[in-house]
Amino acid sequence: MDNLASLRDQVLTAAAQAATVADLDEVRVAALGKKGQLTGLMKALSGLDPEARRERGQALNVVKDEVAAAIEARKVALEEAALNARLAREGVDITLPPRPEASGMIHPISQTMDEVIAIFAQMGFAVAEGPEIEDDFHNFTALNIPPEHPARQMHDTFYLPPQADDTRYVLRTHTSPVQIRTMQEQAPPIRIVAPGRTYRCDSDMTHTPMFHQIEGLVIDKSTHFGHLKGCLIEFIETYFELSDVPVRFRPSFFPFTEPSAEVDIGCSRKGGELRIGAGDGWLEILGCGMVHPNVLISCGLDPNEYQGFAFGMGIERIALLEYGIPDLRTFFDADLRWLKHYGFVPLDMPTVTGGLSR
Repeated sequence: MDNLASLRDQVLTAAAQAATVADLDEVRVAALGKKGQLTGLMKALSGLDPEARRERGQALNVVKDEVAAAIEARKVALEEAALNARLAREGVDITLPPRPEASGMIHPISQTMDEVIAIFAQMGFAVAEGPEIEDDFHNFTALNIPPEHPARQMHDTFYLPPQADDTRYVLRTHTSPVQIRTMQEQAPPIRIVAPGRTYRCDSDMTHTPMFHQIEGLVIDKSTHFGHLKGCLIEFIETYFELSDVPVRFRPSFFPFTEPSAEVDIGCSRKGGELRIGAGDGWLEILGCGMVHPNVLISCGLDPNEYQGFAFGMGIERIALLEYGIPDLRTFFDADLRWLKHYGFVPLDMPTVTGGLSR
């Protein structure tokens, strides 16, 4: 037993004196490794008679637990000390002035999002948000999207691995689930915009697997399609800062609205340059319509009492139009030269009354 106590003291002293995690690991291996001293004593128990084996084994287990606890405690202390030393070594002196050449810029997507929110906030819309990982009900079923709809197919949607109960979650394909959650949680009247990231299996000059949308929703007892047209025309004229933008509403189909329409704005492509305004061309920028009665029913609202409209647009799409950016994929290249050219001055927040930043 004296030898065991001496070994314990020796290992505890070595652990306490270890200066680094590597040194401490050498102490651990020497004592508790496959060929360690305590491990060898444990293997030697097989040669003792039962009574001596039990007594010796109990004493060895006590020493083994004590040594393991001491080594673990020392390891935590060494790691904490190493972290503190690294933080002190890599600290940034915030009293130093910034380098002019390293000044940050606001990304066009962030700026466009702020501009759009500022316009709709002026109209009385509140901002609503929701999770980017959605269940089938909120992303599809509640929006009147049938099971056989192409949007549900795996080649269009990012599905997560199935849960234990076979539930499949998806990366939301639009921000429309935020509308569903809002209608479930709030009593009308409702007037919200829902900005955020969305995901679809698509990638080319005008599509990326992750992109940004902003959708709007109005629910009350008297809203009609004329209100929808007036709201969107006011937005288009304010965003593009033009008072005479030709706007047309083309009949379309969306499962979650009826009637549905796509909104086009007038443009000119003379000289190979795209200009928003009066011209001989049209450019589609968003979709809209009156909320389908089935969507209202899915959210617990009576379609005989409530009605409303919804709309949605891609943030990247309207940013491309406004800033003349030719390729959507450059938004996500993390190129500081591109950001310096297309970026915006920090803290220059857009407001309708103060002016949208351009």
